Amino acid sequence: MIRVAIVDDHAIVRAGLRQFLTEQVDLRVVAECANGREALDVVREQAADVVLLDISMPGQNGVDTLLAIKARAPELPVLILSSFPEEHYATTLLRQGASGYLNKECDPQDIVKAIRTVALGRRYITPGVAERLAAGLASGSEKALHEQLSEREFQVFLRLAQGETIGQLAISMSLSAKTVSTYRTRVMDKMGLSSNSDLTYYAIKNGLIQ
Repeated sequence: MIRVAIVDDHAIVRAGLRQFLTEQVDLRVVAECANGREALDVVREQAADVVLLDISMPGQNGVDTLLAIKARAPELPVLILSSFPEEHYATTLLRQGASGYLNKECDPQDIVKAIRTVALGRRYITPGVAERLAAGLASGSEKALHEQLSEREFQVFLRLAQGETIGQLAISMSLSAKTVSTYRTRVMDKMGLSSNSDLTYYAIKNGLIQ
């Protein structure tokens, strides 16, 4: 029996996923979480074998939650299920520890297949993501700007793009303001941008935030 934790801030999405997954004889939904904090509680209790995680959530977003989960339980498979197209996020999140990435518009059977795959310790890669990964290997210099960022830089980039200040980031990420400023400078340099407004515009244009 594969124990699944569903992490999504929309109750109707959680309910739909639970109803569908419980129809599978080998899957059992053991937790429904509306935010990252609740997800980390489930991880600490070692209650799940696979975490099904949304990206766009209030407070601690899915990217932050993924990094926090991997820090506490590196071997726990995290399957991203997002409304964002896979070309915007998939390769970046796979590099940051996700075991797979699916768009919410996918066939429900694909979700079941993905859960079973990652529960075995393997990654679930769709044909589209496989093509992007292969293209990235063939032309490493042609990565999207945000795909060149480290895990921490990407985290800082997303938060700045959503309007958080350096002071707010320092508190929420348990870093000094000077360290956050250093990350911001690195992000700006790597992406060739000059202001937080530029970051926001880039993120919206590339479908990284709504």
